[in-house]
Amino acid sequence: MSVQMVLLPVFVLVGLAFALLLLRSRGVAGKEGGSPTVSDQFGLPGFFYVLIALALPLRKADLVIVLLSWVFVVALFAHAGIFLTSNNDRQRSLAWYAAVLVLFAMWLYFALRMLLLI
Repeated sequence: MSVQMVLLPVFVLVGLAFALLLLRSRGVAGKEGGSPTVSDQFGLPGFFYVLIALALPLRKADLVIVLLSWVFVVALFAHAGIFLTSNNDRQRSLAWYAAVLVLFAMWLYFALRMLLLI
């Protein structure tokens, strides 16, 4: 898998983070509730960035990692979109938990590839 293909979801996610920072600083972002909020757009991706930073030099970033990366990014975009529009607590939580599950699957896949040397 090419480095560009692996890093493209990272760049898109960084763009989302900067856009949310700008919207939040301008007071555009919705009100924060009790479930995962816009601040989770900055905490959860840290685990994603670490995974990609490890997978690239170890040559474990394959098509599965890239596809799961895009699913993760789409889930976080959905979370951000819900937060900025309707701010429906239930929908926003579902999008966030979907992102968490995808990220967990990515880490599990990466760990198995590393430990089983596949």
